[in-house]
Amino acid sequence: MPSAWTHYALKAHGLRLLAWCAITAAGCVLLARSELAQLREAFETDARISHRLLSQRVVQHDAVLATLALLQPAADAAANQPEQRLSSVYPQILGVSRRDPGTAWPEKALADAEDDSRKNRRAAIANLDLGSARGQYQLVLAAAPTSFALRIDVHGTVPWDEWSMPVDTSPVRVTLEHAGQQFVVQPGKIGTGGWRYEFHKHLASDSQPFDVVAVRQVGWGELPWGAMALWAALVGAVLWAGSAWRRQRTARRRAEELLRLGQVARLNTLGELAAGMAHEINQPLTAVLANTQAAKRLLQDDPPELDTARTAMDQAVAQARRATEVVGRLRRAVERPSLDAPGQTVDLEQALRNALYLLEPECRRRGVQPEVHITSNTQVLAEGVALEQIVHNLLMNALQALDAVPAAERQLTLHVAATNGVGELRVQDTGPGIPPDALPRVFEPFFTTREGGLGLGLSLCETLATGMGGRLRAEANTPRGAVFILTLPLAPSA
Repeated sequence: MPSAWTHYALKAHGLRLLAWCAITAAGCVLLARSELAQLREAFETDARISHRLLSQRVVQHDAVLATLALLQPAADAAANQPEQRLSSVYPQILGVSRRDPGTAWPEKALADAEDDSRKNRRAAIANLDLGSARGQYQLVLAAAPTSFALRIDVHGTVPWDEWSMPVDTSPVRVTLEHAGQQFVVQPGKIGTGGWRYEFHKHLASDSQPFDVVAVRQVGWGELPWGAMALWAALVGAVLWAGSAWRRQRTARRRAEELLRLGQVARLNTLGELAAGMAHEINQPLTAVLANTQAAKRLLQDDPPELDTARTAMDQAVAQARRATEVVGRLRRAVERPSLDAPGQTVDLEQALRNALYLLEPECRRRGVQPEVHITSNTQVLAEGVALEQIVHNLLMNALQALDAVPAAERQLTLHVAATNGVGELRVQDTGPGIPPDALPRVFEPFFTTREGGLGLGLSLCETLATGMGGRLRAEANTPRGAVFILTLPLAPSA
């Protein structure tokens, strides 16, 4: 059955995954829309250029016919008719026909086109053939006395040297359409699916109203998949970095809060130790007073006993130093460890003995005689105040656990050794132990099995040990009780 932590993890990861999907989808849609807009703009630009170029050519046809109608070149020998030389200037004009007064067009279609031209006062199309490979049509203009007709090559009408698209590879299909016929200017690549753009516009000539039709089919493969994949990876990286930063900030705040609460706990402990420490300080102070009074009395003798007085003063100095050491230990006990302090070489045995010295009144009050086993001289890398805080808390925790068993069964065993490349301190007690179901949670903040406990001591110890590159774990002691094992990296040899 999933635990509460599992539900929390699934919820947290699910929210991040949902956020990643939403942001990635929104970004990909924007990228795709931007790409499609650019493709559409490029398509419409090419289509308008094509329409303008073709319109310029067909307008030339109207201008040529109007010039012929105005000039009315003489109808003498065919070889001397100047209109027959138009093909050298306009390659798309394959030939020029004329109907002089009293003659008829060789084809009825031309006669009908002339009638239509005269009726509408503009040139008219005859013999339209857009289905052939090159496409042809004739353009007839009724005039007096002579009417003229141009035979036009549609393929030659296209200004290929000015064409804006590569004809063979362009995905745009361009056609000229009129009267149900279609001439393919460029085939393009028209598939299925995706997005379809179309452009329809008549040429700028009333006499040749061909419809320029351009079609562009954008397939799914033309979407910016590479950019979208990069965007998805970037969003994932940013979310991961943000999540890591939030976890680090939360862990930092948790550690700071534990240190603050630990400081409160240390001050409470200091109050409990005050009575015992007062006794420890009172002893050297009493000795200092006795020795100084003795020295004063010896100096007042006649003659003064200088050697004996000097010895008394030396003893007074030694006792004063002892009191100073006691006060120093008390000050270190209430100092706040720093998470940012660099590791330094610390004697693990000495840290243990300093803590035992402070807790000697507590041990004596409970009738506990700690057994200390030192296997080797163990120098570890640690922050001195933090290490003494951990050792002090572990010893105090063991002593409080021993309160729950009869005095005759109370045992506190301590081991200091350097094993497997780390310095190790084992604190074993014969108290009631930790229930198996509570063992995995013993380092959680505010979790405690002791009535009246805050549940902060072990959590603070675990945080401090981790911060120094070490580890703190708890096991069941055999046959009863608990074992707390602190490991720290060994200091490099001098």
